[in-house]
Amino acid sequence: MDKKLQEKTVLFDAMKKHLANRVVRFDVPGHKGGRGNKQFRDFIGLDAMQMDVNSMKPLDNLCHPTSVIKEAQDIAADAFGAKEAYFMVSGTTGAVQAMIMSTCKAGDKIIIPRNVHRSAINAMVINGTIPVYINPGLNKKLGISLGMSVKDIEKAIKENPDAKAILVNNPTYYGICSDLKSIVKLAHKHNMLVLVDEAHGAHFYFGDNLPISAMAAGADMAAISMHKTGGSLTQSSILLSGERINADYVRQVINLTQTTSASYLLMTSLDTARKNMSINGKEIFKKTVEFAEYAREEINKLGGYYAYGKDLINVDDVFDFDTTKLSIYTKDVGLAGIEVYDILRDEFNIQIEFGDLDNILAIISAGDRAMEIERLISSLAEIKRIYTKDPKGMFDHEYIAPTVVLPPQKAFYAEKKMIPISESSGQISGEFVMAYPPGIPILAPGEKITDEIIDYIEYAKEKGCLLTGTEDMKVENINVVIE
Repeated sequence: MDKKLQEKTVLFDAMKKHLANRVVRFDVPGHKGGRGNKQFRDFIGLDAMQMDVNSMKPLDNLCHPTSVIKEAQDIAADAFGAKEAYFMVSGTTGAVQAMIMSTCKAGDKIIIPRNVHRSAINAMVINGTIPVYINPGLNKKLGISLGMSVKDIEKAIKENPDAKAILVNNPTYYGICSDLKSIVKLAHKHNMLVLVDEAHGAHFYFGDNLPISAMAAGADMAAISMHKTGGSLTQSSILLSGERINADYVRQVINLTQTTSASYLLMTSLDTARKNMSINGKEIFKKTVEFAEYAREEINKLGGYYAYGKDLINVDDVFDFDTTKLSIYTKDVGLAGIEVYDILRDEFNIQIEFGDLDNILAIISAGDRAMEIERLISSLAEIKRIYTKDPKGMFDHEYIAPTVVLPPQKAFYAEKKMIPISESSGQISGEFVMAYPPGIPILAPGEKITDEIIDYIEYAKEKGCLLTGTEDMKVENINVVIE
């Protein structure tokens, strides 16, 4: 990393220069620097509204960057140790889809864990790539899926030597990391590319004593959620690529689905967040880890809860753990994670990242304050005191291994009929069912519906999970494939 280069914010500087010129606006957006929407301007501020501009020569164009956006992306590539970096304004969803669609074509196989984010399966629905699913490891007590075992990947490669790529979640939502370096070495030995969904790992590039980053491990592409742990605005992400990837082709693929009206608020936030991370990252993530480790220790002292960390490492399907993640098992106090999630928000005014059936996740950053960490700990203590009940009869695991009958694209576009979910056992799903967050499908198009899956869906609804993906907005009916 070139430290002098990382001091620059070329896109942000170009924006400030443009605004200083007081250019008369006869282009879009129609709010004309906020004058046409005073209520919103007064709420978010004049500067933000004035920065909301359209592409123009002084500010470059994200679809075909040749000046300040191109230079900002090159500086980002240097920061992340990549050959190329692409600013994404369609979130890491867009970055994951671009990875798959630029390395796999219709009919190509990709080796992929089944606990992927919906964006990966959506990409296969769009372009016809065929998934070769690997069931991740499972911690039955916690009810969470883990990483991918290298042995399972070896088996998948042996059975599918024609696969084009392997996709790895690193880390998972819960902080679990696979043996990324060994996976890359194995994949490259068999002429396969490695794509990494690094949505929750932007900080791996800049902190000390954190799990290895995708680019450091030699991966070919990585999708980075800068807005999650890197400090940029929501919906802004960065896609990285290495030496084996045709960067200009990737840009063409990105342009198939990404907007031609890229937000300069998002792009300049990426430029400045990258500078902050590259210059101050070690200090930022040292503080983040200290906050998370303190909270983990104190929560475990409460009893009933289990805030897990590096103690899960088994050098197989848990090769490493992201200590910035505060993942907490709640089932032993007789509460589903989603119930604790709701109580924290509704009664203690604390918003955490998500709750599933067994766990909650609190995102910790250096932007937190010590008093807020203490407030979270004391609130969990109060919830335990007030709401503890017998956990007997609670759902005993989270991940259900799927039976794949049809490729996602074929099932999604097949002739379908809508029937009650309660009556769908034995049918082939023609759509998704997932709890959001985290957006990992319970059911994906082409998978067989079982009694266990139906029970899981009903239990998740009963506990208050937000279920999404079905055409039926009430998630009472499901489209199944007409065979």
